[in-house]
Amino acid sequence: MRNPTHANPLATVRNLGILAHVDAGKTTVTERILYATGTTHQRGEVHDGTTVTDFDPQERDRGITIFAAAVSCTWDGHRINLIDTPGHVDFADEVERSLRVLDGAVAVFDAVAGVEPQSESVWRQADRHGVPRIAFVNKMDRAGAELDAAVASIRARLHPVPLVVQLPIGAEDSFTGVVDLVRLRALTWTAGDAVDAAEAAHEGSVPDGLREEARRRRRLLEEAVAELHPGALEEFCATGTLDAGTLAAALRDLTRSGEGVVVLCGSAYRNRGVEPLLDAVLAYLPSPLDVPPVRGTHGGDGDDGDGDERERERAADPAAPLAALAFKVNATATGRLTYLRLYSGTIEKGDTVWDATARRTERIGRILRVRADRHAPLDRAVAGDIVAVVGLKSARAGSTLCAPSAPLVLEPPGVAEPVVSVAVEARRGTDTGRLASALARLVEEDPSLVVRTDRETGQTVLSGMGELHLEVAVEKIRREQGLAVDVGRPRVGYRETVGRGVSGFVYRHVKQDGGAGQFAHVVLDVEPLDTPDSAESGPGSGSVFEFRSAVVGGRVPQEYVRAVEAGCRDALAEGPSGGHPVTGLRVTLTDGATHVKDSSEAAFRTAGRFGLRDALRACATVLLEPVAEVTVTVPEDAVGGVLGDLAARRGRVTGSDTRTGGAAGTATVTATVPLAELFGYATRLRSRTRGRGTFTARPTGYAPAPEPSPASASGSGSASASASASAR
Repeated sequence: MRNPTHANPLATVRNLGILAHVDAGKTTVTERILYATGTTHQRGEVHDGTTVTDFDPQERDRGITIFAAAVSCTWDGHRINLIDTPGHVDFADEVERSLRVLDGAVAVFDAVAGVEPQSESVWRQADRHGVPRIAFVNKMDRAGAELDAAVASIRARLHPVPLVVQLPIGAEDSFTGVVDLVRLRALTWTAGDAVDAAEAAHEGSVPDGLREEARRRRRLLEEAVAELHPGALEEFCATGTLDAGTLAAALRDLTRSGEGVVVLCGSAYRNRGVEPLLDAVLAYLPSPLDVPPVRGTHGGDGDDGDGDERERERAADPAAPLAALAFKVNATATGRLTYLRLYSGTIEKGDTVWDATARRTERIGRILRVRADRHAPLDRAVAGDIVAVVGLKSARAGSTLCAPSAPLVLEPPGVAEPVVSVAVEARRGTDTGRLASALARLVEEDPSLVVRTDRETGQTVLSGMGELHLEVAVEKIRREQGLAVDVGRPRVGYRETVGRGVSGFVYRHVKQDGGAGQFAHVVLDVEPLDTPDSAESGPGSGSVFEFRSAVVGGRVPQEYVRAVEAGCRDALAEGPSGGHPVTGLRVTLTDGATHVKDSSEAAFRTAGRFGLRDALRACATVLLEPVAEVTVTVPEDAVGGVLGDLAARRGRVTGSDTRTGGAAGTATVTATVPLAELFGYATRLRSRTRGRGTFTARPTGYAPAPEPSPASASGSGSASASASASAR
């Protein structure tokens, strides 16, 4: 594999993400990759606050990754563009934006805990984006670490076919290396905690005590690959075995198709297993040439301006017209840094590009190779690159940049709908303008944050994906802007849905005030919409809505039907019960009438809006509240108290398990709990378990809420708690 020669330089590029549950070791893996490749000359440690990728002061203070950080390094003649993603569920939107532009990923698992809740969430996110993965079972040096148990949890909870290509040498404190089952060789590292950056693994023959086990596992690997890969099956049937070249090629094909997942193991903290992981990245994960051409719609107003909405493809070719997607923006007081993934074409410093999303031209001021908070200038970037550019004024996360002569709009990353809100206000009245600017900059950087003004109270409301998400956002304002900010109590984002619908609801919109009038007549059916997405989706499920037209005979022209649909969508913003957004319904336009002079799209849009608003009042509506899957890990003697506390929080226990091995004496309880009941739960859990309990929460959708009291209903969805009454 050393010093390969490639005809196309793009074959030596890997765009890679590191995915995992919080505390599984993502950032440590990233730091060891940078150290092994010679990019850094000192090992960064999370507990010391010396990591390259967790450079934000809050990340170092909290010891977790909050913001996706891009770094670039080289290994064995290949350039690896790597993104270290957050593991906490509140920052899942950062993971979503990163996965949108990545070609492959390394999923990191704890060798003791196996698949944890957020491991499962990020795995499903990668499934949606079709990102090939390899698995790295980390922390093999921990007490209770067991590769087979971790692999079993991967198979049971994530449902891929795990293809284990390594056998650990030693266990727990005595873990010193791995047996490479593809080449049947042993890789060992020094007995100390780390090795020098220039020192590689020591390669040798398989230890005598492991030879029989290595042969057995190699045979199991061959059989598993032969079952999935036709070419490997043919050789296996003819010779009864697979040579190393055939096995490696088959593993590459299965990884890139998603039919199998290569599994490696190691201890990133002790620098054991990092070099084989890098070799596996090059061997099995795709280059930009191996992924399908990016698809988008023409749909821009570039130089040709033809408005063609047909789907187009762009291959990873530096000579093709430019197509790039902005996936992250850092808006600072000194300028904007926009992170781009180039899918095709080339950009150079000073080029003029077309922002197909904002429909305006932009100029590339500078191009930078990124290493977290440090940057190296570049003269040009080509297809397959992930770089940052300076000088763009309008581009946001999700914007498409393309050649003015060949406009193209790429699908932007999905944005989750906020579920928690707080009221924020500047402590000093003179700082109100500065706070508004700071909030606008936050939203520019993080599209999953939403800022609005409550119409009833006049308060500024900040909404996000969780309590920690909002806490980090407010703290960022305080630190970077030097603003004193008061924050109200967190409030969850309720929704309303239809429990029982209505049929044949008639609404007539007639307005005559001199001159041309307005006339629109619509007949609507409203019914509940039950879909798989609404049952098991995450926070973004609040937009489930379906509109149909059953009008016959041209009684309502098609352009007016579209206007009615737009009006209905306008009406979804506020429901009849408490002014919460409405979700989970189907509206059918069954009939209508027009006036030869007074009918217009505006009139029918108004009729759709007010017609659905009145129809919802005639329906039986149900209040929905966001719920989360909570996984609590506690000592066995504290399980009873934890179960009682979950029941008091309206939690529904869905499973429990007792850990064995190094985690003996602990139990894991899984429950579905309303998000509103989880505020302050961390403090309560520590109190009940004397600091020994931990929990994670993953939003899973919405569920019917109990009828609120008049007092609570007035503020539940609008986050109308007074900021001045908050704890200061």
